[in-house]
This record gives sequence, C-alpha cells and structure tokens, in this order.
Amino acid sequence: MIGVRQAGPADATELMRLRKVMLDSMRDTPSPGGEWQDAGRALLQRQLADPDGMVAAFVVDRPGAPGLAACVVGAVDQRLPNPSDPTGLRGYVYSVATDPAYRRRGYSRACMTALIDWYARRGIRAVDLRASPDAEPLYASLGFRRTPDPAMRLIVNRPA
Repeated sequence: MIGVRQAGPADATELMRLRKVMLDSMRDTPSPGGEWQDAGRALLQRQLADPDGMVAAFVVDRPGAPGLAACVVGAVDQRLPNPSDPTGLRGYVYSVATDPAYRRRGYSRACMTALIDWYARRGIRAVDLRASPDAEPLYASLGFRRTPDPAMRLIVNRPA
C-alpha cells in the first residue's frame, strides 16, 4: 500500500520543486526558477497552515530518502451557483507531479485519490483540471471526462 499523507506548511519547498518538475515536463525548455517559486512557497505555507482551508496537498514521501516523490495540490473555488451546481463550490487541481525516478509506481494515482476523497468530504461535486496528453489516461481512469466547454483566457496587460 502506498503511504499518502496530507501535506503541511513544512512541505511547501518540495511542493514548489515538484511544481517545476511538472511544468518542465510540459515544455521544450526548463522553466527558470526564482521569484515565482519563492512566492508559491510563501503562499502554500500560509494556505496549508489552515486545516479547514480551501487548499490541500497530498504527498508521497521518497522511499528511504528525504523529500517528496509525488504530490497533488488542489483548491476549492466558490463560484456563483447554477441549477446544476446549487452550491457553486468547485474543486480545481493545480499540480500533479512525480519525480522522474519514482514514476510508474502509482504515486500520482494515490495522491489524486486522496484529493478526490478530500473534495468528497467537503461536498464538492465537480472537480476541474487541465491535463497534459501524457497524464490524460490517469485522469480518465479516475472518472474525469473532457467537457464541451471551450476554455479561453485573457492575459491582462493594462496598467492598474
């Protein structure tokens, strides 16, 4: 059985290291480290310190070594309710990453299952994520389906 645990503030540095692993796996060139990782670490330290908060991370520790082998980070978003979603609460999965040396062992699946259970305990009925082609089979096996809603994004470059 894979030992999954809920992450705490002390895991923030490793969570951001694994976030870079995830981002690098989706790009041709590695992401630069730096301020974004420091900002993410500080944010996760604050968010994970609140046991009743709207953000959770689940991790698998490296077997026999310090650090994390795998992680998932998710949050609850409060949206306006609608007929098919009367609470307006929605889950969003931000990061799923496994160190390359620990892949194909079921760690990401175990972390995702723990996060899905966390959402279920909070009454969250819908969970969204963005999937890379390599990760899509894992998410599909957990019950995720492509939606008909096309996503669009605006990058705001106007001065405040």
